[in-house]
Amino acid sequence: MTLRCAVVGATGIAGQQFLAALADHPHFRVTKLAASARSAGKTLAEALAGPSGQTQWYADPIGFERFGGAPIEDAAQLGLEDVDLVFSAVETDAARELESRYAARRPVVSTASAFRYEEDVPVLIPAVNGEHAELVRAQARRGWNGYVVPIPNCTTTGLAIALAPLHRAFGLERVVMTSMQAVSGAGRTPGVPTLDVVDNILPFIPKEEEKVARETRKLLGTYGEGRIEPCPVKVSATCTRVAVLEGHTESVVASFARPASVEAIHDAWSRFGEDIGPGTHPSAPRRWITIHTASDRPQVRLDRDTDRGMTTSVGRARSDDLLGPHGVRFVLVSHNTKMGAATGAILVAEDLRVRGLL
Repeated sequence: MTLRCAVVGATGIAGQQFLAALADHPHFRVTKLAASARSAGKTLAEALAGPSGQTQWYADPIGFERFGGAPIEDAAQLGLEDVDLVFSAVETDAARELESRYAARRPVVSTASAFRYEEDVPVLIPAVNGEHAELVRAQARRGWNGYVVPIPNCTTTGLAIALAPLHRAFGLERVVMTSMQAVSGAGRTPGVPTLDVVDNILPFIPKEEEKVARETRKLLGTYGEGRIEPCPVKVSATCTRVAVLEGHTESVVASFARPASVEAIHDAWSRFGEDIGPGTHPSAPRRWITIHTASDRPQVRLDRDTDRGMTTSVGRARSDDLLGPHGVRFVLVSHNTKMGAATGAILVAEDLRVRGLL
C-alpha cells in the first residue's frame, strides 16, 4: 500500500532533499507541501525564486521537476485529511508546536531536535537501534493518535553508525570526537555567512557538542519495559564548521572494555546492518559502513555520495591507547543532508512500515 505524505519545510535544504528522495519512492507518495506563511499560496518554484530570478533549488533536479509546480500550504494551517504520514523538516523552534499538532492525528518523522530528548520518544537509526521504535506506542498517553519520531543530529548520525557495531562487539567506554562539518548543515536561514567560513574554520557550533553526546548515549542505549536506558559511554565532542558544501568529516578516538584489534574492528564494521538493505528498505545503503584501507581516505569529495549518500565511510583505523588499553582511532565521512537528514528520515519511515507501526 502506498502511503500519502506531506513534506513540511519543503522550501529548505532538508525539505528539498526530501522531495528529491521521494520523487519515485515505491511506498510513499507526496500529496502536500507546506512551509512558512510567507511561502503559502505560491508554487514551490515561485517560493524558491531568488531576487534575480534564479532558483534557490539545492537538491537533485528530479525533485524540482516533479514538484516545482506544486502549491505550498501554510504549515500552521495544514490539513491532514488526505495524509497518512508527515515528514517534518522545520526549524526546531517551530517544530515543537507544529509536530505536536500533526502527531495528534498522524505519525510524524522529523529532522528537528524538538522532541529528541523526551522519555517517550525514540531517536532512530534503523541498523543502530531499530528496536527502540516500539517506544512510539507510549506516546498514546499524550492523547495522540499518531506519534513523533525524530532522527538524530546529522553529526551524531555517522558517529553512531560507526560506533554501534564496535559497542556491541567490544563494549564502548569513552569517545573523543572532533568534527569538520559542512556549511549545508547550517541551512540558508540563518546559515553561515560566506565571509565567515571561506578561508576559515569556525571552532564552535552552538548546542552541537551537547547534542552529539546526549544523542549518542540515547541511540546506543538499551530499550526495555517501555523506556530507554542511555548507554553510560563518556562522549567528548568538539564541533567545527569548515568550507565544505556537503559531508561531515569526523576524527574519532574510542576505547573499549575488551581487546579490539584493527582486524576485529573491520570485521564488525563489515557485518553491520546486514539485515536492513534495499530489498526491504528502499533507501538503505548496500553497505551501512564502507571501509577504506588507503591512508588518504575517506575524503568528502570522493566519498560523501557513495551509495547515494547513505553509507558511512570509515578509514585510517589504527590502535590507540590514549583513552585506555583497548582503543582505536579512525576517520569517518557521512553525508549530512542525505543520511544525516532527509533520506535518513525516509529510511526510518521505511523501517516503521516494516515493523507494522505505519
